[in-house]
Amino acid sequence: MIMTQASALGDKLSARSPFLDQIVVFTGKLASIGHREAYAVVERQGGLACDQVTSRTTILVIGAGVAGVARGKSNKLRKAEVINTRSPGSIQILSEDEFCHLAALQSSELLNQLYHNLSQIRSRYPRIREAQLRYLEKCGLLQPVARTHTDTYYSFSDVSVLKQIHDELEQNGSFHGSVRRRLAAREGQLALNFSAARGAVPAAKVVALRRREATKVTISLPSVPEQGGEKMALAVRLFLEGSELDEGSEQDRERALIAYRKALLLDPTLVPAIVNLANLHYAHDDLVEAQALYSRALLLDSSCFEAHFNLGNIHHDLGRLQEAMTYYDGALQLNPKYADGHFYAAVTLEKMGRSEEAKEHWRLYQELAPNGEWFDLAKEFSE
Repeated sequence: MIMTQASALGDKLSARSPFLDQIVVFTGKLASIGHREAYAVVERQGGLACDQVTSRTTILVIGAGVAGVARGKSNKLRKAEVINTRSPGSIQILSEDEFCHLAALQSSELLNQLYHNLSQIRSRYPRIREAQLRYLEKCGLLQPVARTHTDTYYSFSDVSVLKQIHDELEQNGSFHGSVRRRLAAREGQLALNFSAARGAVPAAKVVALRRREATKVTISLPSVPEQGGEKMALAVRLFLEGSELDEGSEQDRERALIAYRKALLLDPTLVPAIVNLANLHYAHDDLVEAQALYSRALLLDSSCFEAHFNLGNIHHDLGRLQEAMTYYDGALQLNPKYADGHFYAAVTLEKMGRSEEAKEHWRLYQELAPNGEWFDLAKEFSE
């Protein structure tokens, strides 16, 4: 008989981490998380996760894929029961749900009670394929509330969207037409769920200092006069130091911020340092400072396409769509082969209700980024 003693174990380990000094073994397939993640949970809470049941084992967790005698006992469970026969209570035997409760994790059992899982969605709305579910997530029309090792869970609002689309499909409606109508219904805005971070595309960064070539759009470095050359050379070194750091850890980004500021104290006209410093402010949602710095860069070098593009992103984020398009157009005039520029121009035009104008940018994005993250989306909207 399988004994479930989560409450007793919780009392026994009260005022301590639930798995502190415990030796935990898992048997069967876990539904809520993978075995590797489960091991990490135990070890973070001061326990030790092992592969085999021994006389030192204190907890055995039975995965949701194993339900005792009904499905046949695992060898680990049999061994734990033998040990408990010889020394009663040596090994606490817990269900996966009880393990999740102790570890403060959402179990698959609880999620199934609260939400709609993928199997239910497939059964209820058979006309919507799994690939279309992923597409709806990418468009931001579906936002699953949880994902486990084996399943995906949807809220009522997601189910409501799926029902409407499914009903239209049953009436021989177009899937993509249905998607378009729902996106347009959001106050005329294309609400794409690009990423959790600010902006779908990272701010354009200056990664090198070189003189502008006819076929490349890079920020040119002014010639260094002999007088004061050492000072400018130090500014360049500080810029390069910042460039190496500004995509690292939070501490690295702080060091990059200092390096760029020092570079600009030595050479206030060093446009690459201004742009990358602005990027750091943009990443921290300091849009006012970022906008001021990008604008300063354009005053010094009106051909700085990175500043044009990033100013477009700021105006886009603030809902100033016409201003955003002005800057995206400027960036694309300088660098017509910049795929992200075409992508954002297309998104902005869609939001402005100018879908026909957007099609050319969708087409160019496909041409320039055949392996891009948004290729499929661009293909659909360009038709």
